[in-house]
Amino acid sequence: MIHEAELSPTPSPARWLDVSAVREPAQLASLRGAWNALLDSSTAGPFNAWEWLYPWCRRIAPDRKPFVMQAKDRTGALVGLLALGLECQWVLGRPVRRLSFLGETHVGSDYLDVVARRGREEEVARVFAHALWELRDQWDVLDLTDLREDSVTVRVLRETFEKGRAEVLLSTRYICPYEALPRGESFDDFLRRTSRRDNFLRRKKWLEKQEGYRIEKTEAPGALAGPLTDFFRLHSARWESDGGSQGIKGKGVESFHRDATQLLAERGRLRLYTMKVGGQAVASVYGILHRDSFIYFQSGYDPAWRNRSVGLVLVGETFRDAIEAGLTEYDFLRGTESYKSDWTTQQRRTVSVRVLSPGGGGEWLVRREEAMKQVRDVAKRVLPDDLVERVRRWRRRLAAVRG
Repeated sequence: MIHEAELSPTPSPARWLDVSAVREPAQLASLRGAWNALLDSSTAGPFNAWEWLYPWCRRIAPDRKPFVMQAKDRTGALVGLLALGLECQWVLGRPVRRLSFLGETHVGSDYLDVVARRGREEEVARVFAHALWELRDQWDVLDLTDLREDSVTVRVLRETFEKGRAEVLLSTRYICPYEALPRGESFDDFLRRTSRRDNFLRRKKWLEKQEGYRIEKTEAPGALAGPLTDFFRLHSARWESDGGSQGIKGKGVESFHRDATQLLAERGRLRLYTMKVGGQAVASVYGILHRDSFIYFQSGYDPAWRNRSVGLVLVGETFRDAIEAGLTEYDFLRGTESYKSDWTTQQRRTVSVRVLSPGGGGEWLVRREEAMKQVRDVAKRVLPDDLVERVRRWRRRLAAVRG
């Protein structure tokens, strides 16, 4: 059993910073104001927000013990934060203590990282890396997933732990398409440099002739109920029609998004776009604002309207809104689906850093994962494709029920 006392605060090697850890959910709840102020003064990504990670702890991983590291200066001001959680996994009858990012699973959190006051990213990352090294006897595996490839945290972690001869494993994760939106460029100018201009204009012209055609944008916290219900219905319909793995699945994940959207809306960070024709919602986009960027999180559409390209038109309208609002980037996040490349010309990548604590049980977790991968690879080679796909669908349905 892991006792709270084993994770006591540790002093920073830098005399001007003190490092401590928040380990109770009630303490986490009280951090909202300071956390928001720090995030606003940082370059950290959108999914490091309190409004995203706090509901994740409540809805997705209530059994995971928060271990949120804080770095404060001499005045007591928060200058750095690293939102981690501790869990215990049993591997061959042996407990393996795994320390990882809050928000790492089920909800597609890209660009997780240290949150540090702008200009102090490397200083704060080094302070946290040193503290984690000092606490290496209290965890077996440090798993930090979905950091940006160019994050200074990646380099600092490797330098710190490799110096101590810990095993550090770096792996690629996702490609994230995005597009820069130059200031002063009009939406029409933007359309001319995409491959979807003609189709967008033609489909939009047809839709505008339909009775009751309109696009609604919802931002207010008190107005989310109807648009969210439409979004979840259309999102589910889209994925069932495409035969893919649904992006938002299970009651727990849906509850998370109901909480997170409410909290994001309270901060003015949420945009829900709903396309309606004849009073019926036929397409929806769930977006997040983060500084000067529009973050496309998820979408949905009515399969009966697929041939009318309602999803294409609505995505185009979100680009228009972003440009007219003066935003300078549109980020599709993880995934290389063709509809994303139709609108974008640039990509960034995410990576994961795994550190095995010297003398810990992390190697057992690695061995189990490698064995499971080998079993899956053999199954793909031996079993008929249709049986493999049926098993995948059964696992997705089971996960949805459990969620």
